[in-house]
Amino acid sequence: MSPGDSPHILLGRVRFLIECIECFRHNKPLPEALCFVPKEVCYKICKDSSFSSTSCSSATSTGSSTAGKTIISVWECPSQSLPSKKLLKFNIEAKKGTCIRATGEEYCNTYGLWVKLNKEQLEEHKSGLDVEEGWILVCKHAEGGDRLVPVESQERVQRQGQLFGYDYNPYTRWEQVVDAQCCLHLGSKPRVAQQDDVAVQKLRYVPPTWTFECDEDLVHYFYDHIGKEDEDLGSIKQYVESIDVSSCSEDPNGGAWCMTDGDTDTYWESDGAQGQHWIRLRMKKGTVLKKLILTLDTTDDNYMPKRIAVYGGEGDNLKKLSDVNIDESLIGEVCILEDMTAHLPVIEIRIVECRGEGIDVRIRGIKIKSSRERDLGLNADMFQSPNLVRYPRLEGTDSEVLYRRALVIQRFISLLDGLLPHLVPAWDYTLGTFNHLKHIKQFLLLSKRRSALITQCLKDSETSKPDFMPRLYINRRLAMEHRDNPSLDPSCKHAVFIQVYEGLKPSDKNEKMLDYRWPVSYDQWWECKFISEGIIDQGGGFRDSLADMSEELCPSSAECPVPLPFLTRTSNLGTGEARDRYVPNPSCREFHKYEWIGQLMGAALRGKEFLVLALPGIVWKQLMGEEVSWSKDFPAVDSVLVKLLEAMESMDKETFEFKFGSELTYTTLLSDGGVVELSPGCSSTVVKYEDRKEFIRLVQKARLEESREQIAAMQAGLLKVVPQAVLDLLTWQELEKKVCGDPEITVEALKRLTRYEDLEHSEVRVQYLWEALTNFTNEDRSRFLRFVTGRSRLPAPIYIFPDKQGTETTDALPQSSTCSSTLFLPNYPSAKVCEEKLRYAAYNCVAIDTDMSPWEE
Repeated sequence: MSPGDSPHILLGRVRFLIECIECFRHNKPLPEALCFVPKEVCYKICKDSSFSSTSCSSATSTGSSTAGKTIISVWECPSQSLPSKKLLKFNIEAKKGTCIRATGEEYCNTYGLWVKLNKEQLEEHKSGLDVEEGWILVCKHAEGGDRLVPVESQERVQRQGQLFGYDYNPYTRWEQVVDAQCCLHLGSKPRVAQQDDVAVQKLRYVPPTWTFECDEDLVHYFYDHIGKEDEDLGSIKQYVESIDVSSCSEDPNGGAWCMTDGDTDTYWESDGAQGQHWIRLRMKKGTVLKKLILTLDTTDDNYMPKRIAVYGGEGDNLKKLSDVNIDESLIGEVCILEDMTAHLPVIEIRIVECRGEGIDVRIRGIKIKSSRERDLGLNADMFQSPNLVRYPRLEGTDSEVLYRRALVIQRFISLLDGLLPHLVPAWDYTLGTFNHLKHIKQFLLLSKRRSALITQCLKDSETSKPDFMPRLYINRRLAMEHRDNPSLDPSCKHAVFIQVYEGLKPSDKNEKMLDYRWPVSYDQWWECKFISEGIIDQGGGFRDSLADMSEELCPSSAECPVPLPFLTRTSNLGTGEARDRYVPNPSCREFHKYEWIGQLMGAALRGKEFLVLALPGIVWKQLMGEEVSWSKDFPAVDSVLVKLLEAMESMDKETFEFKFGSELTYTTLLSDGGVVELSPGCSSTVVKYEDRKEFIRLVQKARLEESREQIAAMQAGLLKVVPQAVLDLLTWQELEKKVCGDPEITVEALKRLTRYEDLEHSEVRVQYLWEALTNFTNEDRSRFLRFVTGRSRLPAPIYIFPDKQGTETTDALPQSSTCSSTLFLPNYPSAKVCEEKLRYAAYNCVAIDTDMSPWEE
C-alpha cells in the first residue's frame, strides 16, 4: 500500500523518517524496524528455462539437477569468485517441491547473492556438524540460471492479508514492520515475524568513531562508484549490457544516452528512412522482463510514435512479443511489454509508424522492471580498502561494517523516495520547505524519485517564451578598457554586466520584466549587437555576453582587478582548493542587482547556458537555505583566520599576552577589508585573556553573517525563477554544477560531444587535434571550448569542419563560429603545430565570427 492511499500510513512513515534522520545526525543506532531481518525465510528452486541443464551442472552452482533432485551447496562463508572446495561444508539434496529454511540475513558480493543458514537450520540437512552457520548461493550475477526465491512474494502476502486479515501471515519485510510499528491501526496491530536479533544488531551497529560526515562520505562513495559504471545506460544499466539504435540525428545532444539519463527534456532522435527505426537492448544474463516502459511526449508532433512492435529472442532469431498502438494525447510513460517468463538475450523495439506519417522518431526515456531487481548496484566487495583512498574517513572502518551501513542507508532512501512527493512544497501554493530534508541533502544523491520530481516542478512553473527577443547593443571595447582599470569609472557603466542590465529594463510601464522561467528549448534570452564587431547573433553572441558577465563578476586570473563591486575575493587567494573564490561584497548595497544575479542563476539552472561564478561552498549552501558551520565551511573563505582563532582558544595566558598585548580590540576585518565593531561602542576595548572565547564567538558570528543581506537578495532572485521544491531536492554541489557547468573538461567528454562534417574521425588532422587537447591543461581546454562554442564549461556540442579556405595552408590559425559551435580546422603538419595554433587562438582570438561588415545593420 502506498502512503498516498492512507493518511495514517503517510503520517506514520513521516514520523519514522524524522526519527531516522535524528539517529543519523547524532550517530545513534537506527530504529530496529529499519534494520529488521526475519529469523526465518523459506526458499524454493526456480528453474530458468532459457538455460540448459549443463549451464548449472557444477557443484558450485546455485543448484544442479539429477533425477528429480536439486543439489544445493552449503559454504563456510560467501566467496567473491568461484568458491574453493575447501570452503564447501556439504551438499543438500532437495527433492522437487522441497523448501529450504534459511535466515533472512542476505549478503551480496561480486559473485552473487547469498543467504545464511543458522545451526538449527543446518541440522535439518546434516546432523553432527560443528559449525554455527553456513551460506548458500541464491543467484549468480554473471550467469543467471536456476536460483532460489522466497516462497511467499510481497504481493501475495499483501493480497492474502486483505482477504483473510492481518494474522494470515506475519510481516517479514522491513517496510511492513515500519508500518506496523509506526502507523495507527484500528483494532489489533498486525503480527510481525520473529526477528534475527544478531543480524539486526549488525545493521544497527555504529562504530565508536563514526560521525554524520562518515555517512555522507559513504553516500558519495556509493554514488560515485555506481554512477561511473556503464554511464550511458543510466537507470537501466543493471539489466542491460548495451543499447544500439538504428540511427541518430546530427545533434550531439540527442543520442541514445538521452533515453537513460532520467531527463524527460532530452530525447533520442532517429535519422533514417520512414518505418526503419529501432532500439536494440542486449540484456544481462538472468534478467526476466516484467515491464518495458517508454517515455513519450505528444508535443513532439509527428516525431511521436503511433505504433510500436516489440521483438525478442537470441541473435537474429527474434519473435514478435507485442504490438502496441499509442494514444496521440499521451504525455508520459507507456508500457509496451510486460510479464515475460523467461530470459531473452535481445529485445528489439521497432517503431512501425509515427503520428501524421512522420519520418523520424523521438523517444524520451526507457525504463525496465525485472524479476531480478535486487539492488545489484550494492555489494560488499565495493568497500575493500584500496577503493577508499579518496575517502580517508572511511578507510579505517571494516568493509563488512561499511557494507551493512550502506544497506541501511539504501533502506532509508527507499523510505524517503516513497515520501518525497509529500514533503516538497508545490510551486502553486507555498514557499515553505520540509526542514528535515536540509539535514540529509547529500543522501538525496541516491534517490530514484527526485529527478522526476525536479522535472515536474520545473515544468509546472514554466511560463511561455517572450513575444519578442530583447536586442542589446554592447560596446565590448569600452568594457575591456574598464576591466583594465576599474578605478576610472566607479559607476561601472561600461561593464558588459551593467550594459546588459540596463538594456533589459522595460522601456515603458506596460512592458513586463523578463521572468526567466521559459521552456528549456528557449535557449537564447536576448540578442546581442556588439558595436564595431561583425556578428549575426544566432546564439554565439548571447553566450559570449554571459561569459563576459561571468568573467567580470569573478575574474579567472588572480592578477586582474575585480571590475564590478558585487563580489570580492576571499583571503585564500592562490592557496589550496578554495583559492580564487569570491563572496558577495558585505559593503555593496545594490540589492536589486544581486537579485538579478540570482535570477540569472535560476535561468541557467532551468536552461542549457551557464553563469560561471567561483563561489565557495558556504555561499551555495546559504543560497539553498542550508546551515553553515565555522569549522567546516569558513576555511574556504579565510583559512588563516580559522587557524588563528583555534590557536587563540587553546593558548595559555602568557602566550596570549605576548602575541596580542593591548592591540587586540573588539573589531574584525570583513572580506572586503572593512572593519566592523563586534559589540556596540567597544571598538577600542582591549580583549582580555579571560574574555577570549567570547571574542572568538563574536568574530565567528560576524564573519559567518557578513554577506547575509546580499545572499538573501540573490536567493530571492533565484526563488523567483526556480521553485523552492527544486532547491530542496538538490545538493549545493549539484546547484553549483547546474548553474556553472562542469569545471572538469576531459578529452573523453569532448570526444563524446563532437561531430565531424566533411571529415572522418580517423583523419590525421583530427588525430592531431585530440593529441593537442590531451596536452592542454584543464584551463586551456576551457579556453578552447569558449573559442569554439562561446561556453567555457561542459556540456557544449562541437562541430568540426575543414578550414574555410579549403587549402592545404599549414600555418593559419583555426577559425570558429560560436553561433553554430563550429571549429574550422586547418591541416597542420604535426600535433605540436596544432597544439601551438589552437592554444594561441584560444587565448588571443575574439570568439565572434566576422562574416559581415561591422557597419552593416
